[in-house]
Amino acid sequence: MLNVALTGNVASGKSTVARWFAEWGATVIDADAIVREVQQPGSSVVNAIRDRFGETVMQADGSLDRDMLRRRVMADADARSALNAIVHPAVQRRRTTLVEEARARGDRVVVSDIPLLFEVLDPSDFDAVVLVDAPDPIRHDRLVRDRGLSAQEADDLMAAQLPSATKRARSNLVIENADTLDTLRQHAQHAWNALLDLARGLG
Repeated sequence: MLNVALTGNVASGKSTVARWFAEWGATVIDADAIVREVQQPGSSVVNAIRDRFGETVMQADGSLDRDMLRRRVMADADARSALNAIVHPAVQRRRTTLVEEARARGDRVVVSDIPLLFEVLDPSDFDAVVLVDAPDPIRHDRLVRDRGLSAQEADDLMAAQLPSATKRARSNLVIENADTLDTLRQHAQHAWNALLDLARGLG
């Protein structure tokens, strides 16, 4: 089984590439989906977040006020580190379980979609790292135009992640996303073909 990490800074187009990889035959494990799973109301993760950040980040029904929590951690590096320390171990345990289930099924290419790969995990744990990247001004425009963030919120969100230049140097494949959707798909297809070649090399 080829164990692949797919990553990319916010608004890079990573989720779009992940959907195509799934269409082309990959088993995709979505870290964001796992986050939502472990943050169900009443979970140990949510209880720990409440203990650390207080009732202001909670909804009346016991679920997280994700927008409030995001604003809190984007403006405070210590708070962001505390949140990561609560959430990421639980996410990692669940992701490891899903990878092992895929291995037991005989799946050939497993792609873990992990936005904060370089920030919270060791990329060398994977057989290959695929980075989706776009220039900062383009990503900023996408955050403001498509996600409705203010310019300052977009700045804060982008600043919370390592610069993509650092990640490019440590990635096996880089998918550029500075052009049209069709161009992105072509780049993604080339990367997928390279992953298939790697998988075949495993025997």
